[in-house]
Amino acid sequence: MNKDSIKEFFDNIAPNWDNEPICEKQILDKILDNGGIKENIDVLDVACGTGVLFPYYLERNLKSITAIDLSPEMVKIAKSKFPQANVICGDAESITFDRQFDCIVIYNAFPHFPKPEKVIENLSNALKDGGRLTIAHGLSKEELDEIHKKSAGKVSNILPECDELAEMLKPYFNVDIKISNNKMYQVAGTKK
Repeated sequence: MNKDSIKEFFDNIAPNWDNEPICEKQILDKILDNGGIKENIDVLDVACGTGVLFPYYLERNLKSITAIDLSPEMVKIAKSKFPQANVICGDAESITFDRQFDCIVIYNAFPHFPKPEKVIENLSNALKDGGRLTIAHGLSKEELDEIHKKSAGKVSNILPECDELAEMLKPYFNVDIKISNNKMYQVAGTKK
């Protein structure tokens, strides 16, 4: 799996991305609550796609939304839909920011990082002390892995079990949320 293939894959599906359901609002609210997404904070949305979470952030009256995606086409759509967000085309594995964030969210994207440990390490530097990172999916691990096998196998890794992901986070985060059930998957923690 290489980044050029990932970029090309998501550029090609960007025009139809918003036609895909993201999950039940109740599940999204739980994911965002567990992720510490609340009023008056600065959030970084990693692999934001077309901005599918932006309406949910706006409902929560955040101070600011910054987002990054590897796909120029996804970024173009997100920018056109949400001019109030700062949307950047870039690589979460290596980007540096001139500021830090209260919370970082990776939603429906984690299997698409070729070097997930590098992404976690890099993003830990973008969080304020005590800030929260959440990695979540609005599907079960089994459903997500099956979808990726059928349609995105060349640009996806298998989603790790919650305990395995918690171990990846452990050098940088105190993990306090591990959920894997038939409706959602989430691992979240606070920066050490």
